[in-house]
Amino acid sequence: MTTTAPRRSPRSEPPDDGARPSAAVVAVQKIFSAETPEYFMLLGTTIFLVIFGLVMVLSSSSIESYGANDKDFFATATRQGLYALIGVPVMLLAARVPTSFWKRWAWAAVIGGVLLQLLVFSPLGYGYGGNTNWIKIGSFTAQPSELIKLALVVWLAWVLARKQDVLDDWRHVLLPIGPVVGVSVGLVVLGRDLGTALIIVAVVLGALFYAGVRLRYILVTVVAAGILGLLGLAASSGRVDRIGPWLDGCKDKSDALQLCYQTIGGWQALAHGGVLGVGLGNSTAKWNWLPEAANDFIFAVIGEELGMFGAILVLVLFVVLAICFVRVIRMSDDPFAKVATSAAMVWIVGQAFVNIGVVLGLLPVLGVPLPLISAGGSSLITTLAAIGVVLSFARHRPERREAVRTRQPRAARLPR
Repeated sequence: MTTTAPRRSPRSEPPDDGARPSAAVVAVQKIFSAETPEYFMLLGTTIFLVIFGLVMVLSSSSIESYGANDKDFFATATRQGLYALIGVPVMLLAARVPTSFWKRWAWAAVIGGVLLQLLVFSPLGYGYGGNTNWIKIGSFTAQPSELIKLALVVWLAWVLARKQDVLDDWRHVLLPIGPVVGVSVGLVVLGRDLGTALIIVAVVLGALFYAGVRLRYILVTVVAAGILGLLGLAASSGRVDRIGPWLDGCKDKSDALQLCYQTIGGWQALAHGGVLGVGLGNSTAKWNWLPEAANDFIFAVIGEELGMFGAILVLVLFVVLAICFVRVIRMSDDPFAKVATSAAMVWIVGQAFVNIGVVLGLLPVLGVPLPLISAGGSSLITTLAAIGVVLSFARHRPERREAVRTRQPRAARLPR
């Protein structure tokens, strides 16, 4: 007598031993997935710089925060942490945006940036350190010129990519780039922020160079920018007074407590740190001896607390960041992606070395922050957004995208 085992209904099947990911986890993995080492290399370096910056902002700002914020050591660092919590998701979301989005909104971005910059000359305008380049609404402050940098990265890439075949004609280079850049830089200069204007000009020159514009056109642009820069300096007697002692090497003792005070304070902090540093949190310069210790001169605090090795680490990280940008440029076959990545590289890496050059005394005090490290919400968020734009180009290699696009569906196997 034979017996047959009863059939199991589908509902009585035992659960699988392997845990299946939830739909939410799968969705998040799909959103932030990538296939290239360039993507992870750039993302990892950026996140490390942001975390390192938060630590150094906490260390360099604690004393000043205690005196200015009702005995709260963590006020500035907390604000910077909130900016990072906004900026990092913005970067990750920008990394998922298709290239067509940036092209579609390029004009709107640059017009919006210019309109916001105009607000600094309205009752909302806010001045600090001799510059009127912020807007203030209640306790909220923002620097529109940082948004202009981001907008120009995308807009210049869109214009130059569309004009690839006519870049040999100077008229196509001058129009519409000349008027738009002229208005953008002019508004920043009117706000007396020559440091930011210098970075914007560098971004434009970098975009022109990597787009393949003839060198003689770029040289003419450099000469014109230099002349306009000298005129801007001549119109600001305070800046002329600063540059004179800097050119003299700050040797005059009468300038040590006035025009060269910040530069000499940065030198003293670096010298105090020596090779190994005095230890994290043990800086003496941050005890109100060094102006802008958590912002423009945070590199001096890094050198004092972490020594020469800490300063070299920062330099190496920005070199790695530059290598990441170059690798993305080399792997891209879209002129838009190439120009946008090169403009972002000139902005972020160039501004970093300008900031470090100011602290070392190689450049006069220009008032530009150290990207991803210095305190400041506008700078941090827009810089992370620019890196997100580059990450959107680095997600997939061109040959991989082409293979996926042309792949034919496999024929279904017949049962044996």
